[in-house]
Amino acid sequence: MSSDAIAIRPNPQMARLLDSAIDSALEEKRLVGTVVLVAREGSIVYGRAAGMADRENGLPMRTDTIFRLSSVTKPIVAIAAMRLVGAGRICLADPVTRWLPYFRPRLPDGSTPAITIHHLLTHTAGLDGSLPGDAGEGRLGGTNLAGEHPACIALEEKLRRLANAPLLYAPGTGWRYSISMDVLGGVIEKETGGPLGEAVAALVTRPLGLSDTAFHVTDRARLAVPYKNATPEPQPMECEDSVVTSSGVIRYSTERILDPHTYHSASGGMAGTAEDILAILEIVRRGGAPLLDTSTVSAMVRDQTNGLAGLERPGLGFGYGWAVVTDPDRADLPLARGALQWGGVYGHSWFVDQERKLTVVALTNTALEGLFGTFPLDIGKAVYRAL
Repeated sequence: MSSDAIAIRPNPQMARLLDSAIDSALEEKRLVGTVVLVAREGSIVYGRAAGMADRENGLPMRTDTIFRLSSVTKPIVAIAAMRLVGAGRICLADPVTRWLPYFRPRLPDGSTPAITIHHLLTHTAGLDGSLPGDAGEGRLGGTNLAGEHPACIALEEKLRRLANAPLLYAPGTGWRYSISMDVLGGVIEKETGGPLGEAVAALVTRPLGLSDTAFHVTDRARLAVPYKNATPEPQPMECEDSVVTSSGVIRYSTERILDPHTYHSASGGMAGTAEDILAILEIVRRGGAPLLDTSTVSAMVRDQTNGLAGLERPGLGFGYGWAVVTDPDRADLPLARGALQWGGVYGHSWFVDQERKLTVVALTNTALEGLFGTFPLDIGKAVYRAL
C-alpha cells in the first residue's frame, strides 16, 4: 500500500475518541507525528496521519510515511519463519546448530545446552538483550567476500560474537527479551541461501503485494525523522543516540537503515509503513490465509512460555512473535484477554484482538512516548470505548 488516501468505513464515535487522544499528544508536545489505523472485520474504520514527519523542514505526516520499525520487525520475521515451519523446512524442536554449527553459547558451568527454534521465537533461549559495542556494527563497506552478500557476512560475524557470550539461564527455564530473533535470522539465511531481506520478501511482503516494508528504504523522501522526548518538545535524534529509561539505556543508530551493507537484523532492522504493518497483522487476525494455515496461527497466538514471560510483566505471555495478554487486569493494559501486542523503541505500538476482529496500528516518530508513554494506552482505551 502506498497511497496517501485510505478507503475508510468511518466509526464516528471511534473517530472522536481517537482524534482527541492524538490531538492531546500533539498539543502537549509528547509526539511530533503519528499514523494510526484501525481495522474492524477487515475494513478500516479509522485512519489518520497527524503531526509532522519532519518538523524542521515542514513536512507533514502522511499515511504512506515510512518509519524505522525497530521491534515491529519481529512479527514479520516470525511469520516468515513459521512459513518455513509449515513447509517442513524448519522444525520448532530443531537445534540451532543444524544451521549454525558454531552457535554453542555456554552456561556459567561450561555446559553447552541445545537451543531450539522454539526457544528463539519465544525469548526463552537464555540469551542476553545486547552485545558490548553493538551500536553501528555490521558494516563491511563494499567488500563482498566469497561471493556472499555483505549483509550475510556481517550477520554471521555478530552471531559468532554472540555465541561467545555466556547464557543467562538454561534454555526453556526462563524468559528474557533478547536478540534471539537475530539468531533466527541467521537460521533463515542458511535455510534459504540468501540475505534475510530476500527471504522475508519472498515469504511475506511480496505475496501480499507490499513494497514499502523492507530492510532498506525504497523512498527516502518518505522516511520520517526520528525524535526523542525532551523539554519543551521532542528533539531530532543524532546519527548515534540514546535514551535513558528506568531499566537501562536504549541505543539508536538512525542511519543504519540507509546503509546497504548493514546486516539484516530480525530483531529490529526493517523500515515500513503503517498500512503495510496493518496488512501483515490482518493476515494473523484472519487466521493466516494466504500465508499460514490455521493450526500454525493457533500455535503462534498462544502463550508458549508456560507462564515464564509473566515473570517480567504480570498478565502477559509470549507466543511466536509477540506478547499475548493472559490477564488484562494484572497486565494493566486496556486490551482484551487473548489480544496480541507489541511495539518498537522508535515509538510504535500495535495490537490484534481476534475475538473482536480488530487490528490497531499506531506508528509514531517519537521515542519513547509512542511505545512506553500514555499515547499507546490512550489509543487502546479509545478503541475499546468506541466498541
